[in-house]
Amino acid sequence: MAISVEWPVRLRLVEEGGTTTARVELRTRAATFTGHGTARRSPEDRDVPEIGEEIAAGRALRDLAGQLLRTADDDLEDAGAAPPRHETRTAYGWTDALA
Repeated sequence: MAISVEWPVRLRLVEEGGTTTARVELRTRAATFTGHGTARRSPEDRDVPEIGEEIAAGRALRDLAGQLLRTADDDLEDAGAAPPRHETRTAYGWTDALA
């Protein structure tokens, strides 16, 4: 039997002074997630609002995707079917290279 679920998504974009911000909100059956993204136009670049919108929206959606995947990982762990955790490495010297 197929089950169909719809999750409403709202995306708001605001451009002001060469900076575009995006806020995306997703409502699931269990929770509401909010992702954020920002794009800044370099002063020497042409003013093309669509590019800032695409970048800011993409970053907000990527933020939202990360939240969903972390929540799914936590839910899997709670259900006893967790994926293997990534090991934590200790950095020695040149720590900026690992950031």
